[in-house]
Amino acid sequence: MDIVFIEDLRIDAVIGIYDWERRVRQTLAFDIEMAFDNRVPAAGDDIALTLNYKDVSKRLIDYVGASSFGLVETLAERCAAIIREEFGVSWVRLKLSKPGAVRGAKAVGVRIERGTRPQ
Repeated sequence: MDIVFIEDLRIDAVIGIYDWERRVRQTLAFDIEMAFDNRVPAAGDDIALTLNYKDVSKRLIDYVGASSFGLVETLAERCAAIIREEFGVSWVRLKLSKPGAVRGAKAVGVRIERGTRPQ
């Protein structure tokens, strides 16, 4: 199995359950791993056959930037669903971090895996 990854994708969004969080944009960080067979695009050196990480990133930037969820859990689920459904990814591992949300911690958040991980 091959992995296409996006590391530390920073996106500003409205996220959180407290009143003050609903009035400001906070920076979220995404680490994403996606199963994809890279042999076909590699054989032909053709970007059209790849899982284009730029396209995935742009889609998430647009979606997350326009979102307004209370829970990082909900946002993580929605992002994983977008990746799987719109980009044909059979397995995704997504880490969504909220830097600075808890005093004393670099970041807090969730890590989820969805789909069947190919062998």
